[in-house]
Amino acid sequence: MTPHERDPLVVHGPRLQLRYPRAEDAARLFELASDPQVTRWFSWGPYTEVAQASAWIDAQPARREAGEIMDFLVVGEQGALGVTGLTEIARRDRRATVGSWLGQPYWGSGVNFEAKAMVAALAFQRLGMERLTAWANTRNGRSQRALERVGFRREGVLRAWHRHGEEMHDVVVFALVRGVWERSALAEVPVRIEGTPPPAFIVS
Repeated sequence: MTPHERDPLVVHGPRLQLRYPRAEDAARLFELASDPQVTRWFSWGPYTEVAQASAWIDAQPARREAGEIMDFLVVGEQGALGVTGLTEIARRDRRATVGSWLGQPYWGSGVNFEAKAMVAALAFQRLGMERLTAWANTRNGRSQRALERVGFRREGVLRAWHRHGEEMHDVVVFALVRGVWERSALAEVPVRIEGTPPPAFIVS
């Protein structure tokens, strides 16, 4: 086991926590991601069996080690509420893409705001990022509004950017850069970061 897996990252906010998924989380993830409304705009899902959630969990350590993706469970008093994380790391340009999804009961609950505050603090304070990118389907107005509410700025539309099944989708690209984050409400959220980041995700 590598040092960063022995001392895993955990990000604490006022009400929520970000931590790596574990084998025992599979049933809860299946419950959340078996909702077709949750996965409507994704390239995967909805889950049809718990084994799919287990396979996703099992793949995470190797994907962190390779620098492909670092996903966390968003955890509250009720248990896992969804997933957020970083992917598409560009070390030279010090940027990454943030992706998130939440179970439908937690839409509009403030969970997204706190989760974005925690992942932004991790990216900008600990990992050295200068920019976070986020994508939203052009037909997914709820996701676009959610990104704008937490401080991401709309930059334009990318045509035929995302493949979902056999169909190509257009996406709206959003960004949060360090200077904007430092002046935003996200940066005012008290966040505590514990553990060792995977080396592939540290850009400065």
